[in-house]
Amino acid sequence: MGSAKLKIGGAWSGVLEVELEEWTVLMLREEVAKRSGHGGGPETINLICAGKLLKDGDGTEKLSQLGVRNNAKILASRVSVDQGKSVKEESLAEEERSTRLSRLKAAAVSLSARHADGSLPVEDFNLELENQSGQKVQLGSETDQRAIMMGLMLHANAKALMRKKKYKEALEVLTMGEEAFSLCDQKLIEMVDNVPILQIDMVWCYFMLRDISWLSVAGVRLAKAREGLERSHGKEASRLRLLQKGRYPEIALHLRLELLEGVVAYHSNQTEKSRKSLTSAQTKFLQLQIPDEALSLLLGMGYKERDSKRALRMNNQVVENAVDFLVEEKEKKARKRVDDLKRQKEIMEQKCYGTTPLGKAVDIERLNELVSIGFEKELAAEALRRNENDTQKALDDLTNPEANSSIQIHIESRKKKRLRQAANASIEELVSMGFPREAAAAAIRSLGTRQAAIDHLLQGTSNTAAAGDHNVDNTLPNDQGGDGIANEPLTNDQSEDVSGTNAGSSSDGGPSHNKVETRDVEMEDEITGELLKGDAYSDYDIEVMEEGEAINEYLALITVGVNVEIGSSS
Repeated sequence: MGSAKLKIGGAWSGVLEVELEEWTVLMLREEVAKRSGHGGGPETINLICAGKLLKDGDGTEKLSQLGVRNNAKILASRVSVDQGKSVKEESLAEEERSTRLSRLKAAAVSLSARHADGSLPVEDFNLELENQSGQKVQLGSETDQRAIMMGLMLHANAKALMRKKKYKEALEVLTMGEEAFSLCDQKLIEMVDNVPILQIDMVWCYFMLRDISWLSVAGVRLAKAREGLERSHGKEASRLRLLQKGRYPEIALHLRLELLEGVVAYHSNQTEKSRKSLTSAQTKFLQLQIPDEALSLLLGMGYKERDSKRALRMNNQVVENAVDFLVEEKEKKARKRVDDLKRQKEIMEQKCYGTTPLGKAVDIERLNELVSIGFEKELAAEALRRNENDTQKALDDLTNPEANSSIQIHIESRKKKRLRQAANASIEELVSMGFPREAAAAAIRSLGTRQAAIDHLLQGTSNTAAAGDHNVDNTLPNDQGGDGIANEPLTNDQSEDVSGTNAGSSSDGGPSHNKVETRDVEMEDEITGELLKGDAYSDYDIEVMEEGEAINEYLALITVGVNVEIGSSS
């Protein structure tokens, strides 16, 4: 492609001949800055073409790639050096935010996929759906579980951004969360209040950004939120009140909803509707104010201020009920810690059994059922593993002498392979410390544990270990203690034979789940960290101070408007 003519106006006026396939935005800004003769560098020039600011990007994009054509008109404006820098910094910040959002979504997809389909967790915990009582729940199909889990992850991350006053970023994450929830069966979503709360959070972000352009969509979202809350909580929160044993966790949420409805009505010139909503919100705000005497009583009992205020807000300021609430919450957290430790042990146990041909973990509940009727645990686990956790098929294998014998042979083979791999890893570790390979191998095979081998080698008795090696099998005993290497769980590489064709896979090539997944550990930790901080009341736990200020602001605006109208008519 030949040269093209660009018509420049503004800081410098004239026609430039450029190679669109060769020139970048930076090159064009440098040329305009040089011809303008004002002595500033390219960072002092902004270029606008077809209503868009031309940005440097990564510095490699050509003008043709940015849509600049022959005879294009470009406005060149001069900015201060600081302003030029700020434009570039803003562009970089936008790119950084976009990259973070992509990472966040990918991490949420990865986490929800791993924790919703029964796969063996790579972490030492499970992400599971719970109701407000802390009980595990199974909602719909695997696809539904995944969608809800992903929506909850993104919503929790957005709430963390809202607490940091990063409302624009929070809004982007909330939008992704809304999209995730939309993938779930709508009949299931209508049973829970997560989506209505997300809608209210989105409108709160609009309000805090003071973005009036969202006014029409804000009204629609708030209408859906009110309808969704009534559907999930019951009329006048009757169902919620029953579930919460007479408590009032939803008052702060409804306060925010009514405030936002009042704001939307005010900007839509619906003054009376706005006044009604704001007055109702103000009543709830006053209802949530913590009496000093009640707070002092709870503080005197040793409770923290934040926990005390939360308990009083949730219980309509009744001290006795607030104390009961605090005691229950403490007991609930203690039970959760016990359950988490138990689940960590179960996951470590599951990792020892390997994965099924389709990549699932051995089901511990079904395993315990088989053990309870007399089957040896490791044998029962292998039978479940190769039969995709089908209890009846596992029973058939366990009670069939030929199949049972095959399972036992496989278990022994797996143990030997695991021990050989562990021994080889220990040998490599000793070699990396500087010990001769032959002496390290002899010490490991003779003594069994890494530490014993190291002590032996440091004492200079490697010849003895080598001599003893003639009478030692290539496998290690199964009852290693201390820091021994016999009872380590299977890693992904070690479990490859456990889930391939030799273990009962229906395909010759083996399943694809053995491929190591690339994880964004940093982003996954950020997501799970926010989830693990929350509890059943987190969505309702709103301080309401900003809401109180906004209520007063808009009620004052309505009052001034009425006074003006009365004055003009007299």
